[in-house]
Amino acid sequence: MTVGERYRELVDEIVTVAGNCGRDPNEIKLVAVTKGCPLEHVLPAYEAGAKIFGENRVQEALSKIDQAPNEIDWHLIGSLQKNKVRKAVGRFSLIHSVDSVDLARKISEVSVEQGVVSPILLQVNTSGEETKHGLTPFELTEAWPSLLPLKGIDIQGLMTMAPFVDDPQLIRECFRKLRLLRDRHGLKHLSMGMSHDWQLAIEEGATLLRVGTAIFQTD
Repeated sequence: MTVGERYRELVDEIVTVAGNCGRDPNEIKLVAVTKGCPLEHVLPAYEAGAKIFGENRVQEALSKIDQAPNEIDWHLIGSLQKNKVRKAVGRFSLIHSVDSVDLARKISEVSVEQGVVSPILLQVNTSGEETKHGLTPFELTEAWPSLLPLKGIDIQGLMTMAPFVDDPQLIRECFRKLRLLRDRHGLKHLSMGMSHDWQLAIEEGATLLRVGTAIFQTD
């Protein structure tokens, strides 16, 4: 299958899974993750209807953004170091991976300097794995009063990564924790679900799916 065919097939599957659990598929956006993909591999997905692309690294993303069609929305989904914030602000429609209060403050500071508002998601470690980035659910609750007044950022939701395991119940629990946190804080977006677990993510309320391998895998 071609990249375009895989993209369209995935979109159809998302519509089916959403319908099976009583959700409106229009509430769910597919972020095609293009980490490591040259632009010539990215464009067939765009031509097949993809409008949102996700990148892990700022430098790699910027080289594609400068050459890609202007209609594409670029999301930063990988870890953002504070020394790269100045390069990132104003170049992405959404930053998924704000994993600390210090990073949120830095984005706020640079955004105010540049006269822009940066839409962001707060990354939460709902699995408890030490290898995962993000605020713990407790840290998010504790930090919330200090995050809300920050100027130059628009906190639109939360992001998480489930453990890479075969137990769907463990994955589901991570997604459910994020949904409950999102609801508690009155936010819109839940960025969760990747190539191996996006179906469970939809069932638990995901609004943004980050899928790369299932679209750009080589046969």
